[in-house]
Amino acid sequence: MKLSTQTIALTAIFASLYYVLSLITPHVPAIGIPEIVISLEALIASVFGLVLGPYLGALAAFTGASITWIISGMSPHGLPFLLSPPLNALTVGLLYYRKWKLAFATLGLLILVFVFLPPSQPLWENSNVAVAVLWDKVIALLLIFPSVKFAKHLSSTEKLPILYFLLAFIGNQTDNMWGSDIFAVPIVYEGIFGAPLDFVRSAFLVSPFVYPAIRLMQALFATIIAVPLMAALKNTGWAFSEKTILSP
Repeated sequence: MKLSTQTIALTAIFASLYYVLSLITPHVPAIGIPEIVISLEALIASVFGLVLGPYLGALAAFTGASITWIISGMSPHGLPFLLSPPLNALTVGLLYYRKWKLAFATLGLLILVFVFLPPSQPLWENSNVAVAVLWDKVIALLLIFPSVKFAKHLSSTEKLPILYFLLAFIGNQTDNMWGSDIFAVPIVYEGIFGAPLDFVRSAFLVSPFVYPAIRLMQALFATIIAVPLMAALKNTGWAFSEKTILSP
């Protein structure tokens, strides 16, 4: 995609939108770890990937998340998670703009990494931790295939929200997977949060079903935003102009 005044302006507008949404959307504290909050405004990153494509979408999400973090006081607890929204936008953009193999590799690698991090090791003793964290991310990974293969069958006005919902769910799970990975790194859970390893394992086991429900909710709201916005931007020259999985 060629950089133009329009695309730069749209990227800046979306980054600003991220910050504005951070002021009006609630933050959900992680269960047992109040210092970590799930920023519901991060759901808009899925829309960034659809409109701006994977790379400018990720840039807009990173810029917006960084501005939000800086203005809100630069808490060290939020710093490790700044890459979560950009990875959401990147994944959705890669999927929608026919680079699904890169999206699959991105989420697949993030899933694999968790298996080798301290909370999962040794795996034969802590497989319950790995399962609790990864089961929904593996489902999201597997959803990539039908989302891409049957995209054209979901291109009608009535079915298009289903496609956007699937892409947003996968993107938000990529966001969540980065958050799980980075929190499982000793320099983060010990150095920033002062948490022992046993506590970290317990935190991952507390509620493996609540967080997927939050991601489903985020995907739903992202879909509600994406449907009219993508329709309004169609053929305007403002949205990313590469071929999509809906293209002939």
